[in-house]
Amino acid sequence: MTEIDNKSTFLAGRRSLVLAAGAAALAGVGVGWWRLRDQRLPMETERVLWSAAFDQLDGQVLALASLKGRPLVINFWATWCPPCVEEMPLLDRFYQENKVKGWQILGIAIDQPSSVRRFQAQFPVSYPLVLGGLQGNEFGRLLGNEQGSLPYTLVLDREGRVLQRKLGRLDPSDLSAWK
Repeated sequence: MTEIDNKSTFLAGRRSLVLAAGAAALAGVGVGWWRLRDQRLPMETERVLWSAAFDQLDGQVLALASLKGRPLVINFWATWCPPCVEEMPLLDRFYQENKVKGWQILGIAIDQPSSVRRFQAQFPVSYPLVLGGLQGNEFGRLLGNEQGSLPYTLVLDREGRVLQRKLGRLDPSDLSAWK
């Protein structure tokens, strides 16, 4: 075999390997999407979700049932959590751009009420923030945040199916996948 034949064989093998890896990656994404697209919360979890209510910063109570029937992003966060604070402008921008399409965002603060009020006064967001406290952390565990870490985001479509669960800071590609 000549050096040119060896090089051609090597390149053809490498190309096949790259194509196979790409096909496997696409298949994995497709399977993941397929599993998520019709994923419903367990019936008991769904009942608890829509029956939950949290205090808002103004003292009013927000019943989650009032958010049912439209796409909903639930973001668990805290003022002491740097990745939580970093993603809030991104969430606020998404909300501003998509609320006319029915999108809702709810920020559940796993924090002290006084800290959340100070934070909101200094860094306001246009979507509702509620006070979760320890109840909010348990609520997050119920909704799939088994570690109880922050930030944690759950995205539901208008029928209540899970579109995404993400533990950790959101990035723009996460939000563009929701639309």
